[in-house]
Amino acid sequence: MNAWKITDLLSELLNVGGSDLLLAAGSTPQVRINGYLEPVGSAVLAPADTEAMAHEILSDEQIRILKTVRSVDLSKSYSEISKFRFNVYYQRGCVSIAARIIPPVIPSYKELGIPEVVMDFAEQRHGLVLITGPAGAGKSTTLATMVDHINKKERLHIITVEDPIEYVHAHRLSLVDQREIGSDALSFGDALRSIFRQSPDVIMIGEMRDLETMQLALTLAETGHLILATLHTQDTTHAINRIVDLFPPQQQQQVYVQLSLVLLGVVSQQLVATKDGSRRVLACEILKVNNAIRNLIRETNVQQIYSVIQSGQQEGMVTMNESLRHLWSENIIHEHAALQKTARPQELLRIFGEGNAVKGRK
Repeated sequence: MNAWKITDLLSELLNVGGSDLLLAAGSTPQVRINGYLEPVGSAVLAPADTEAMAHEILSDEQIRILKTVRSVDLSKSYSEISKFRFNVYYQRGCVSIAARIIPPVIPSYKELGIPEVVMDFAEQRHGLVLITGPAGAGKSTTLATMVDHINKKERLHIITVEDPIEYVHAHRLSLVDQREIGSDALSFGDALRSIFRQSPDVIMIGEMRDLETMQLALTLAETGHLILATLHTQDTTHAINRIVDLFPPQQQQQVYVQLSLVLLGVVSQQLVATKDGSRRVLACEILKVNNAIRNLIRETNVQQIYSVIQSGQQEGMVTMNESLRHLWSENIIHEHAALQKTARPQELLRIFGEGNAVKGRK
């Protein structure tokens, strides 16, 4: 049996410029580089290997949780390597591990390519801002950047609720309290129910997973707090439907009304590999709630919101296809890479066709 060490594999992940390390019995270790998996060596992991490496990562209490719940989230720092977010879980009766690098420094919005309108959302005093997208699209990093932006500019009380804590925020102008599910609170619901008594100005919710969390987030936004949260959804309009659909049918009309009053904006993210494969760049759809969108939400005409985004460029709005078209027209990404990231491929193909026609005339 190979004497696998988790620290060696994490160091290799850092050395090759990867973002994720995936370990499963019966497979070679895999690293994700610019969105694609690559093997580390040719030796195959045995069930005893992944279990031993899990025991390197986990505390006794976390091992107990893993054996009981069959999955556990945590973050852990290695002084000689970096900080990582881990999910340790069972599959087919064996332990698997997913690790993601957390950069030691919170990047600025300019470094990430986040449009300034997103930082404008962070400067509002109350309301709900949603960062959406698939897993691995950089949602947590965007949230951390928004919190850091507030922290550097405003004297406010910021409370984050995370599972687990990823980026650590120093107290700058703001006071930043970070609560981790498991060690600081039993659940998102428990943390948010007590948060009313903690005098927050800004609340960052790592993920809105369930009905109770969404109910509390809406209530907190209504009562004069700025709420920054993530959702796993495909685009901006799906985020609205996702929230409403979690509620019982008899409550959904009221939820549409609530959202029309508190929603400030939705940012839907994708990370797209560059042409040379050296990095991934941000493409994002931005919905900025104005009176027209507010009315559409209240009247449950969510399907018409996309056309308002298309015509709202002067207000900072942009569709995902327009964002992808811009990256393509700047020769940063391949056409096929863009098509893999869009929910509206036929529209994007038409846009590319128009762009190629313009290039041909030149």
